[in-house]
Order: sequence, then C-alpha cells, then structure tokens
Amino acid sequence: MSAAVDRRGLQIAVGSFVLWGVMPLYWHLLKAVPALQITLHRILWSAVLVCGWLGWTRGRGWLGAVLAQPRAAGLLAASGLLIGFNWGLYIWAVNAGHVVESSLGYFINPLLNVVLGVLVFRERLTRLQGVSVALATLGVAWLTWRFGSPPWIALALAGSFAAYGLIRKLVAVDSVGGLAVESLYLVLPAVLLIGWSQARGESDLAGAWWPGLDLLLVVSGVLTALPLIGFAYAVRRVPLSTVGLLQYIAPTLQFLIGVLVFGEAFDRDRAIGFACIWIALALFAGEGAWRARRRVAPVPG
Repeated sequence: MSAAVDRRGLQIAVGSFVLWGVMPLYWHLLKAVPALQITLHRILWSAVLVCGWLGWTRGRGWLGAVLAQPRAAGLLAASGLLIGFNWGLYIWAVNAGHVVESSLGYFINPLLNVVLGVLVFRERLTRLQGVSVALATLGVAWLTWRFGSPPWIALALAGSFAAYGLIRKLVAVDSVGGLAVESLYLVLPAVLLIGWSQARGESDLAGAWWPGLDLLLVVSGVLTALPLIGFAYAVRRVPLSTVGLLQYIAPTLQFLIGVLVFGEAFDRDRAIGFACIWIALALFAGEGAWRARRRVAPVPG
C-alpha cells in the first residue's frame, strides 16, 4: 500500500514540476494581453479555485483555522505581495523574450535559500555548500561583467521567491491554505483593477482582444492552482531530498523552451555563466542526496 502511495506521490510531483516548466508556452498564448492584466486574472481565478477547493474539502472553517496560527495574517499578507510581484515579473519576462534569464532565476533560487538560512537562521554551511554558493556568485559576476549589468530579472525572481519561501517557513500553515489566504489579500485589488480596465474597454472580458482570450485568462488561474495543490499532496508522500532534485525539472524545461522554441540567444558568454551556476547546483544537489542516503542507510550488524 505505502509503495503505491509513494509512487503516486512521485508521479504527481513530477507532473507539477513539468507543468510549471512548460508554463512559458501558455503565457506566450496570452502575449497580446499586458502582463499586469494576466497577473490580475491569475490572482482572481486561482483564488476562486483554491478557496472553492478548500471549502469543499475542509468546510467553511478553513479560513479561521489558517488565520488562527500565530502571526499568520500579517505574514501571509507580506508573502501574498511577494508572490504577486513574482508572478507579474515572470509573465512580463516571458512575453518580453527573457525566458532564458527567467529560468536562471529559478536555478539560483535554491542557493539563495541557503544564503538566507545562514543570514536569518544562523545555519552553518558545509564546505561543499560554500563552494556551491561561491560558484553561483562567480557565474552571476561573470554575466554582469560580460553584459554590463547584473541579470536583474533572474535576481529579482530568485530574490522574491526566496523571500516568499522564508516567510512561509515562519508561518505554520500548509501550502494550499496559505495560498488561499494570500490570494484573498490580493483578490480585491485585482477585481477593482480588472473592473476599471473593463470600464475603459481595455479588459479582454470587455472584448478588447480576440474571442476566447478571456477563457485562457480564466484557465490561467487553474494552471496556477493545480501544480501547487499537486505539490502540497506530493510533498507529504515523497522524501524532501527527492523533491529537492525534482524541482530542477521546471527551470530546465523553461530554459530549453527559451532556447529551442523561442530562439532566445545563448552564446558562449552566457554558457559560461550558466555553467558555473549549473555546476554549483550539481554539487549542492549531490551533497543533499548523499546526506539523505546516509540518514536512511541501515546500521551494520
């Protein structure tokens, strides 16, 4: 029984990361819509879906249960602003032709989490983790030097998502319930801005863009919520070390889509910077897998 559950959890985890990885293809379908409009609809419809899901599975008391946690209301308001910023920047970057740089942000993110752990929680780096962080820093410095400015999109995506993860670590709520509350904080401004755009004839729901685009905007909320619900399901059934390795599926697919589908530039200078970060991630992930295996290894005798 448990093996079947683990296999199902693994399949759902892989499916969630694959869905996140191919999302640039979906946002590209919405390229005619301003990034802010897409983000507003993403907030609105994901809130409808996630809150409906929680109401169906947990009853009407789910909101009170989440907000009953100490400091939950204020922390989730802050994390909601961060994830809204992250969503909007990512959608803009994809449709402005920066898929490759966006993928770099999600490659950097796990290493930035390590740095935050050191700075905020006084965690100690192992020697290999220190080498990983140094290599990633070298890669970013190389890209900055060769192209005249830091990869701001990648750094902003990585920084906002790392800060989001830090706040969610500080508040003891599950990922789906937390997402629902974050969405509720954002949904009223989103509805007001959508209504204002519609009144001015700028919203797709008022017919400003080609027919059917409004349906794609609604589905964007579904595609936001489904992988998060799947991830929340899988993370309870799959070892975190495995989830940590699987998370690189998403930025790898994003990178391949940027280069092979959208034809974004990836020259030798970019390859050198990315290579430093990929090697850093390989060392980081390899050490994490090794330590996890040691913890579960049977004791001889």
